[in-house]
Amino acid sequence: MKLIGLMYFLFCSHLNAAPINVISEISTLIRRIIWTNWNQFNIEFNPDSFLDTPKTIIKAGYPVESHVVMTEDGYLLTLHRIPGGNDSLPVLLQHGILATSAEWIVLGKDKALAYLLADQGYDVWLGNFRGNTYSKAHISLSPLNSTFWNFSFHEMGIYDLPAMITFITNMRSQPLHTYIGHSMGTSTFFVMASERPKIAQMVQMMIGLAPTVFINMKSPIRYFFPFIRELEIPMRLFFENEFFQSDFVKFLLKNICNQNIVPNICANLIFMIYGDDREQFNYSLLPVIFNHHPAGASAKTILHFAQVIESDKFRKYDYGRVKNLLIYHSTEPPNYDLSNIAVPVALFYADNDWIISTEDVKRLYHSLPNVVDMYEVPWSKFNHVDFMWAKDTSKLVYDRILKLMRRENPNNVTSVE
Repeated sequence: MKLIGLMYFLFCSHLNAAPINVISEISTLIRRIIWTNWNQFNIEFNPDSFLDTPKTIIKAGYPVESHVVMTEDGYLLTLHRIPGGNDSLPVLLQHGILATSAEWIVLGKDKALAYLLADQGYDVWLGNFRGNTYSKAHISLSPLNSTFWNFSFHEMGIYDLPAMITFITNMRSQPLHTYIGHSMGTSTFFVMASERPKIAQMVQMMIGLAPTVFINMKSPIRYFFPFIRELEIPMRLFFENEFFQSDFVKFLLKNICNQNIVPNICANLIFMIYGDDREQFNYSLLPVIFNHHPAGASAKTILHFAQVIESDKFRKYDYGRVKNLLIYHSTEPPNYDLSNIAVPVALFYADNDWIISTEDVKRLYHSLPNVVDMYEVPWSKFNHVDFMWAKDTSKLVYDRILKLMRRENPNNVTSVE
């Protein structure tokens, strides 16, 4: 096995002058050989595990575009697009924390939401928040500069989403038909709709998958949050303000989680954090998932979510009493005002979600003035990431989304206790 690895290293180091397609084909072939030797769990080799978002979309048989937009504070964000026809309705899909646009295509053709929407004739846009693999650039700041990472989901809401939505609506000369967010992709939308209502008026409907606003989690990671203040300095030092993207972490996930111990350790780690749903998990997707995930986040974003959990309030970043007075003119950070959000909202949730609870979603439902659908996924083990990765999520979730989007004025509110 060491010999195979050495051959791979030596061979690839002498291919610089070869055509890119030749290098790609030979590299994939060698990795397939390595996979065959290391794989003891009969997991089918998945060549998509080495492709980025645009190349994956092309391989699936769809056209793709990449657009770079600049935020008001100078971050350069990449939007991936599966273009529709001239009369197609624009839809923006926004990922959660530590993720990228790839989340919406991991399941592949005929199953992934991005492809299903494209098949229905929509103009599909896939966003990437600041700091992830595709949006790690700024007009003047380097990612090596700690100032680059001085943001949380608040800035994503007041800067990133407005930049994306304005770009799409200007390019198409029409409102955004639907915004679909998962996890942090919902948190940021509610920040935007609360803080920048004029931008929110450009969106005709919002669909929130696992809406992460109020958070009472079952996941074992909740035990770390009471010590979050004590962990802040070592987090910043160890991860250099970019959470979960140290060289050590990259090595573990790229070189260990793609090998023969994956099914026993890495999959179990997913279940332990997000909820156990082995029946709906496709183990052959693990190499694809870990090729894209985790994709980078600021330590401040993690700390902001920890504050939401600790305070049990959906509010702005807490800088401490003294700095809060300077920034907010109050010792406590203000709450985001959800009561003024006029955009029609549909909430999708699952009972086995270990990040948010059913009670959290019901609390959100009662905080929003215009909820048009409240949908609990009819699978008792469905978890937080099943919205992206579950085998039957197209039937359990996406069919409902497509049906809801086809209605001009969706108004069937599911009864909530």
